[in-house]
Amino acid sequence: MVAANPTTLCLAGDENNAKRRQILDGASKVFMDLGFDGASMGEIARAAGVSKGTLYVYFADKSRLFEAIVEEEGIEQSKVAFNFDPGRDVPTTLREFGQAYIQLLCRPGGGSAIRTVMAIAERMPDVGRRYYEHVLEKTIGRLAAYLEAHVQTGEVAIDDCTLAASQFMLTCQASLFLPFIFQAAPAPSEERITQVIESATRMFLAAYRPKTG
Repeated sequence: MVAANPTTLCLAGDENNAKRRQILDGASKVFMDLGFDGASMGEIARAAGVSKGTLYVYFADKSRLFEAIVEEEGIEQSKVAFNFDPGRDVPTTLREFGQAYIQLLCRPGGGSAIRTVMAIAERMPDVGRRYYEHVLEKTIGRLAAYLEAHVQTGEVAIDDCTLAASQFMLTCQASLFLPFIFQAAPAPSEERITQVIESATRMFLAAYRPKTG
């Protein structure tokens, strides 16, 4: 019996990964342009530049394909390096996090991905739940853990750090995210984001800094 060549196996694995990536990229465009219901496997195959037969080798149906895209989106967003070093002061950390967070939410293509997930979440609740857990809940948890460390040092006075983290993230979205997600306004400028994040940070600190006197 002849042993498999490791180099050949590696090349085959790379080819499979590249083909899968090609399919996901094509499918993402179709889902964003046409929505879940409007997308068909034939349209996805054309956009990806593959045959329908090849498409079905990798994904059994468009539901499985959509789930894979949601998982990819979660992985992509988790790569964003928010700096929650406990040694950093709270105002600086909040400002920098808020800026990076809104830029991530309102990036080109980001709105289409979120709209598509929101539209399908009622019909496919597992997909919506996984997106929330992989993308939003993890970020809330990391910010909450950072705030908890600063509760211990006395820099902030917070009873529920998970609630406080969620409040800050939503305040950062004020006047920016909803107009963007509903296509009522283009992605906000860096100057506008800075203005809103500064306001959100001041409001947060006014609520959660220890009271003196």
